[in-house]
Amino acid sequence: MGEIVENKNLKRDIIRKAKQLGAEIIGFAPTSRWKEYKDTKPEYFPQNIFPFTKSVIVLGIPIFIPMLETTPSIVYSELYNTTNRLLDEIAYKLAVVLNAKGHQSVFFPRDAYGDISILVKKPEAAFSHVIAAKYAGLGTIGYNHTLLTKEFGPRVRLVSILTDVDIAPDKMIEKDLCIKCEICKKCCPTSAFTTTEYLIADMDKQKCAEYHKQLKDDYRYPCGVCIKVCPIGADRKLSGANTKKYLNEKEMLSQNSEDEEYSGWQHCRSFGSK
Repeated sequence: MGEIVENKNLKRDIIRKAKQLGAEIIGFAPTSRWKEYKDTKPEYFPQNIFPFTKSVIVLGIPIFIPMLETTPSIVYSELYNTTNRLLDEIAYKLAVVLNAKGHQSVFFPRDAYGDISILVKKPEAAFSHVIAAKYAGLGTIGYNHTLLTKEFGPRVRLVSILTDVDIAPDKMIEKDLCIKCEICKKCCPTSAFTTTEYLIADMDKQKCAEYHKQLKDDYRYPCGVCIKVCPIGADRKLSGANTKKYLNEKEMLSQNSEDEEYSGWQHCRSFGSK
Protein backbone atom coordinates (compact mmCIF):
# COMPACT_ATOMS: atom_id res chain seq x y z
CA MET A 1 0.00 0.00 0.00
CA GLY A 2 2.84 2.34 0.86
CA GLU A 3 4.49 1.80 -2.55
CA ILE A 4 1.20 2.53 -4.35
CA VAL A 5 0.76 5.80 -2.47
CA GLU A 6 4.41 6.72 -3.06
CA ASN A 7 4.13 6.10 -6.80
CA LYS A 8 0.85 8.03 -6.96
CA ASN A 9 2.63 10.98 -5.42
CA LEU A 10 5.55 10.47 -7.80
CA LYS A 11 3.21 10.57 -10.79
CA ARG A 12 1.72 13.81 -9.53
CA ASP A 13 5.21 15.27 -9.06
CA ILE A 14 6.28 14.17 -12.56
CA ILE A 15 3.25 15.82 -14.15
CA ARG A 16 3.84 19.03 -12.24
CA LYS A 17 7.55 19.13 -13.11
CA ALA A 18 6.94 18.27 -16.77
CA LYS A 19 4.45 21.12 -17.10
CA GLN A 20 6.86 23.50 -15.37
CA LEU A 21 9.48 22.54 -17.95
CA GLY A 22 7.11 23.18 -20.84
CA ALA A 23 5.28 19.93 -21.66
CA GLU A 24 1.65 20.44 -22.66
CA ILE A 25 0.46 16.83 -22.60
CA ILE A 26 1.82 13.98 -20.47
CA GLY A 27 0.91 10.30 -20.47
CA PHE A 28 2.07 7.12 -18.74
CA ALA A 29 2.25 3.62 -20.23
CA PRO A 30 3.31 0.28 -18.71
CA THR A 31 5.68 -1.79 -20.81
CA SER A 32 3.12 -4.62 -20.75
CA ARG A 33 1.09 -2.78 -23.40
CA TRP A 34 3.79 -3.37 -26.02
CA LYS A 35 3.41 -7.12 -25.52
CA GLU A 36 -0.36 -6.90 -25.29
CA TYR A 37 -1.03 -4.96 -28.50
CA LYS A 38 1.99 -5.99 -30.59
CA ASP A 39 1.90 -2.93 -32.87
CA THR A 40 5.63 -3.29 -33.40
CA LYS A 41 8.27 -6.02 -33.34
CA PRO A 42 9.74 -7.10 -29.96
CA GLU A 43 13.12 -5.52 -30.70
CA TYR A 44 11.38 -2.13 -30.63
CA PHE A 45 9.83 -2.73 -27.19
CA PRO A 46 11.22 -0.29 -24.58
CA GLN A 47 11.99 -3.13 -22.16
CA ASN A 48 14.10 -4.80 -24.84
CA ILE A 49 16.02 -1.61 -25.57
CA PHE A 50 16.61 -0.77 -21.91
CA PRO A 51 15.77 -3.88 -19.83
CA PHE A 52 15.22 -1.92 -16.62
CA THR A 53 12.18 -0.17 -18.11
CA LYS A 54 8.82 -0.69 -16.41
CA SER A 55 7.03 2.50 -17.44
CA VAL A 56 7.25 4.95 -20.32
CA ILE A 57 6.42 8.61 -19.79
CA VAL A 58 5.46 10.43 -22.99
CA LEU A 59 5.58 14.21 -23.28
CA GLY A 60 4.17 16.39 -26.03
CA ILE A 61 4.36 20.02 -27.10
CA PRO A 62 2.27 21.67 -29.83
CA ILE A 63 3.03 22.89 -33.33
CA PHE A 64 1.46 26.30 -34.00
CA ILE A 65 -0.92 26.12 -36.96
CA PRO A 66 -0.17 29.56 -38.50
CA MET A 67 3.57 28.78 -38.69
CA LEU A 68 2.92 25.25 -39.93
CA GLU A 69 0.67 26.58 -42.70
CA THR A 70 3.66 28.30 -44.33
CA THR A 71 5.32 24.94 -45.04
CA PRO A 72 7.63 24.35 -46.80
CA SER A 73 9.47 27.34 -45.33
CA ILE A 74 12.27 28.35 -43.00
CA VAL A 75 9.55 29.59 -40.63
CA TYR A 76 8.16 26.10 -40.10
CA SER A 77 11.67 24.63 -40.17
CA GLU A 78 12.73 26.83 -37.25
CA LEU A 79 9.56 25.96 -35.34
CA TYR A 80 10.27 22.27 -35.87
CA ASN A 81 13.86 22.64 -34.69
CA THR A 82 12.75 24.63 -31.65
CA THR A 83 10.28 21.95 -30.57
CA ASN A 84 12.96 19.29 -30.99
CA ARG A 85 15.40 21.16 -28.76
CA LEU A 86 12.74 21.79 -26.14
CA LEU A 87 11.58 18.17 -26.08
CA ASP A 88 15.05 16.75 -25.56
CA GLU A 89 15.80 19.34 -22.89
CA ILE A 90 12.54 18.72 -21.02
CA ALA A 91 12.99 14.95 -21.16
CA TYR A 92 16.63 15.14 -20.09
CA LYS A 93 15.85 17.34 -17.10
CA LEU A 94 12.97 15.12 -16.03
CA ALA A 95 15.14 12.01 -16.30
CA VAL A 96 17.74 13.74 -14.11
CA VAL A 97 15.08 14.40 -11.47
CA LEU A 98 13.94 10.78 -11.53
CA ASN A 99 17.49 9.44 -11.26
CA ALA A 100 18.10 11.74 -8.30
CA LYS A 101 15.07 10.16 -6.61
CA GLY A 102 16.59 6.71 -7.09
CA HIS A 103 14.69 5.68 -10.23
CA GLN A 104 16.90 4.68 -13.15
CA SER A 105 15.63 6.69 -16.10
CA VAL A 106 16.72 7.75 -19.58
CA PHE A 107 15.05 9.60 -22.43
CA PHE A 108 14.80 8.42 -26.00
CA PRO A 109 15.57 11.34 -28.35
CA ARG A 110 12.58 12.65 -30.29
CA ASP A 111 13.96 11.81 -33.77
CA ALA A 112 17.15 9.79 -33.26
CA TYR A 113 18.59 9.88 -36.77
CA GLY A 114 21.70 11.71 -37.92
CA ASP A 115 20.52 12.95 -41.31
CA ILE A 116 17.48 12.62 -43.53
CA SER A 117 19.59 10.74 -46.09
CA ILE A 118 19.72 7.85 -43.61
CA LEU A 119 15.92 7.66 -43.62
CA VAL A 120 15.94 7.45 -47.40
CA LYS A 121 17.88 4.19 -47.08
CA LYS A 122 16.07 2.96 -43.95
CA PRO A 123 12.85 4.90 -43.24
CA GLU A 124 12.27 3.86 -39.66
CA ALA A 125 13.42 4.73 -36.13
CA ALA A 126 14.71 2.61 -33.26
CA PHE A 127 11.75 3.57 -31.07
CA SER A 128 8.26 4.84 -31.90
CA HIS A 129 7.07 7.77 -29.80
CA VAL A 130 3.76 7.57 -31.68
CA ILE A 131 3.08 4.05 -30.44
CA ALA A 132 4.29 4.99 -26.95
CA ALA A 133 1.92 7.96 -26.90
CA LYS A 134 -0.97 5.76 -28.00
CA TYR A 135 -0.23 3.36 -25.15
CA ALA A 136 0.09 6.31 -22.76
CA GLY A 137 -3.44 7.47 -23.55
CA LEU A 138 -2.48 10.64 -25.40
CA GLY A 139 -4.23 9.84 -28.66
CA THR A 140 -4.89 7.38 -31.46
CA ILE A 141 -3.00 6.69 -34.68
CA GLY A 142 -4.60 8.20 -37.77
CA TYR A 143 -4.78 7.55 -41.50
CA ASN A 144 -1.44 9.29 -42.09
CA HIS A 145 0.43 7.27 -39.42
CA THR A 146 0.70 10.20 -36.99
CA LEU A 147 -0.65 10.43 -33.47
CA LEU A 148 -3.93 12.34 -33.30
CA THR A 149 -4.62 14.06 -29.98
CA LYS A 150 -7.81 15.70 -28.76
CA GLU A 151 -5.91 18.88 -27.99
CA PHE A 152 -3.76 19.39 -31.08
CA GLY A 153 -4.76 16.74 -33.60
CA PRO A 154 -1.49 15.52 -35.16
CA ARG A 155 0.22 18.87 -34.56
CA VAL A 156 2.22 17.70 -31.59
CA ARG A 157 5.86 16.68 -31.16
CA LEU A 158 6.70 13.83 -28.80
CA VAL A 159 9.49 12.47 -26.65
CA SER A 160 9.63 9.53 -24.23
CA ILE A 161 11.26 8.80 -20.88
CA LEU A 162 11.95 5.18 -19.96
CA THR A 163 12.06 4.50 -16.23
CA ASP A 164 12.40 1.55 -13.85
CA VAL A 165 9.52 2.58 -11.60
CA ASP A 166 5.98 1.21 -11.86
CA ILE A 167 3.71 4.21 -12.38
CA ALA A 168 -0.08 3.98 -12.60
CA PRO A 169 -0.85 3.94 -16.34
CA ASP A 170 -3.26 6.28 -18.07
CA LYS A 171 -6.30 4.86 -19.81
CA MET A 172 -5.92 4.46 -23.54
CA ILE A 173 -8.34 6.26 -25.85
CA GLU A 174 -10.65 3.59 -27.26
CA LYS A 175 -12.46 5.48 -30.03
CA ASP A 176 -10.37 6.47 -33.04
CA LEU A 177 -10.02 10.23 -33.40
CA CYS A 178 -9.32 9.96 -37.13
CA ILE A 179 -12.45 10.36 -39.26
CA LYS A 180 -10.74 9.08 -42.43
CA CYS A 181 -11.57 12.24 -44.38
CA GLU A 182 -8.40 11.64 -46.43
CA ILE A 183 -7.61 15.33 -46.81
CA CYS A 184 -4.01 14.42 -45.91
CA LYS A 185 -3.96 12.02 -48.87
CA LYS A 186 -5.44 14.63 -51.22
CA CYS A 187 -2.94 17.30 -50.19
CA CYS A 188 0.21 15.14 -49.89
CA PRO A 189 2.81 16.56 -52.32
CA THR A 190 4.23 13.09 -52.98
CA SER A 191 0.99 11.05 -53.09
CA ALA A 192 2.50 8.80 -50.43
CA PHE A 193 -0.78 7.42 -49.06
CA THR A 194 -2.93 4.61 -50.44
CA THR A 195 -6.33 3.86 -48.93
CA THR A 196 -6.95 0.31 -47.73
CA GLU A 197 -9.79 -1.45 -45.93
CA TYR A 198 -8.17 -0.35 -42.67
CA LEU A 199 -8.22 3.07 -41.02
CA ILE A 200 -4.47 3.56 -41.40
CA ALA A 201 -3.30 4.00 -44.99
CA ASP A 202 -0.48 2.22 -46.72
CA MET A 203 2.38 4.71 -46.80
CA ASP A 204 5.29 4.92 -49.21
CA LYS A 205 7.86 5.91 -46.59
CA GLN A 206 10.64 5.86 -49.16
CA LYS A 207 8.90 8.46 -51.31
CA CYS A 208 8.19 10.59 -48.22
CA ALA A 209 11.82 10.42 -47.06
CA GLU A 210 13.16 11.31 -50.51
CA TYR A 211 10.96 14.40 -50.62
CA HIS A 212 12.16 15.39 -47.16
CA LYS A 213 15.76 15.09 -48.32
CA GLN A 214 14.99 17.53 -51.11
CA LEU A 215 13.45 19.95 -48.61
CA LYS A 216 16.44 19.54 -46.29
CA ASP A 217 18.79 20.45 -49.14
CA ASP A 218 16.65 23.55 -49.74
CA TYR A 219 16.76 24.55 -46.03
CA ARG A 220 13.01 24.25 -45.59
CA TYR A 221 12.63 20.85 -43.97
CA PRO A 222 10.32 19.17 -42.95
CA CYS A 223 7.14 18.90 -45.03
CA GLY A 224 4.33 18.63 -42.48
CA VAL A 225 1.49 18.98 -44.98
CA CYS A 226 -0.36 15.93 -43.64
CA ILE A 227 -0.49 17.39 -40.13
CA LYS A 228 -1.18 20.91 -41.41
CA VAL A 229 -4.41 19.95 -43.18
CA CYS A 230 -5.85 17.56 -40.58
CA PRO A 231 -9.16 18.92 -39.19
CA ILE A 232 -8.86 17.10 -35.85
CA GLY A 233 -7.86 18.95 -32.68
CA ALA A 234 -9.12 21.64 -30.32
CA ASP A 235 -6.37 23.93 -31.64
CA ARG A 236 -8.57 24.42 -34.71
CA LYS A 237 -10.83 26.64 -32.58
CA LEU A 238 -8.19 29.37 -32.82
CA SER A 239 -7.27 29.04 -36.49
CA GLY A 240 -10.38 27.61 -38.12
CA ALA A 241 -10.60 24.49 -40.28
CA ASN A 242 -9.30 26.09 -43.52
CA THR A 243 -10.13 22.86 -45.36
CA LYS A 244 -11.18 24.50 -48.63
CA LYS A 245 -8.10 26.71 -48.60
CA TYR A 246 -5.83 23.69 -48.16
CA LEU A 247 -7.52 21.66 -50.89
CA ASN A 248 -7.35 24.54 -53.38
CA GLU A 249 -3.81 25.69 -52.57
CA LYS A 250 -1.89 23.79 -55.24
CA GLU A 251 -4.29 24.67 -58.06
CA MET A 252 -4.68 28.31 -57.07
CA LEU A 253 -0.93 28.91 -56.76
CA SER A 254 -0.26 27.17 -60.06
CA GLN A 255 -2.55 29.72 -61.68
CA ASN A 256 -1.26 32.70 -59.72
CA SER A 257 1.71 32.41 -57.36
CA GLU A 258 0.77 35.79 -55.90
CA ASP A 259 -2.81 34.84 -55.07
CA GLU A 260 -3.87 37.16 -52.25
CA GLU A 261 -5.40 34.39 -50.15
CA TYR A 262 -2.00 32.67 -49.87
CA SER A 263 0.20 35.78 -49.86
CA GLY A 264 1.34 35.41 -46.25
CA TRP A 265 2.37 31.81 -46.75
CA GLN A 266 4.12 32.62 -50.01
CA HIS A 267 5.93 35.53 -48.37
CA CYS A 268 7.41 33.21 -45.72
CA ARG A 269 8.39 30.70 -48.40
CA SER A 270 10.27 33.38 -50.33
CA PHE A 271 12.92 34.03 -47.68
CA GLY A 272 15.63 32.09 -45.88
CA SER A 273 15.61 29.00 -48.08
CA LYS A 274 16.28 28.02 -51.68
